[in-house]
Amino acid sequence: MRVLMVEDEKYMAEAIVQVLKKNNYSVDLVDNGEEGLDFGLSGIYDIIILDIMLPKMNGIDILRELRRNGIETPVILLTARGETEDKVRGLDSGADDYLAKPFHTDELLARLRALGRRKTELINDGILKYGDIALNPLALMLRCGNKEIKLTLKESQLLELLIKRNSMIISKEIIIEKLWGYDSDAEDNRVEIHVSLLRKKLNSLASDVSIHTIRGAGYILKTAKDGE
Repeated sequence: MRVLMVEDEKYMAEAIVQVLKKNNYSVDLVDNGEEGLDFGLSGIYDIIILDIMLPKMNGIDILRELRRNGIETPVILLTARGETEDKVRGLDSGADDYLAKPFHTDELLARLRALGRRKTELINDGILKYGDIALNPLALMLRCGNKEIKLTLKESQLLELLIKRNSMIISKEIIIEKLWGYDSDAEDNRVEIHVSLLRKKLNSLASDVSIHTIRGAGYILKTAKDGE
């Protein structure tokens, strides 16, 4: 699960990021509101942890802009303890949850798990379907008819991205950001390798779903009935 954390208290933020990474979350950290909005608008995150008091742009305004632009990523707001008005404004602006600082990391982890479960319920108990395939991203299993095959984490993340945006061409840059993060040194050939491996697994299942390359643009999923 990929998390964006927007927090300008450096030492606290870095400590939380380390805890999240130890618990198998992939985390990007930014320390001002303008960057937080830019990153959030990418739509590549599963959850956003958003402080209200930020330089350049406050968290409430970021949240409103995200929702105005159709970004429905679950957001946990970080508020000052006792600031009821901030909590109310945040929830009214589209926040899914809030935590008052200071807080225990165990509580944050519990909130993340709860939002993760809520998101899973929205996608049919975690099963993503397209054409004749069904992907279980939690178990890293891909099914087609009576056949089933295990995927690697990156293969599962790649297929999940393609299924969720099945009407869109997904560029290599977006794939790198989603699978490896903004600050990754991953190159285009890393994407090409994972696309190739995933294609082989789709072929082994005799699926009519295929990954098409759009030269100079990226990749898109198609089924046999879609044609070329």
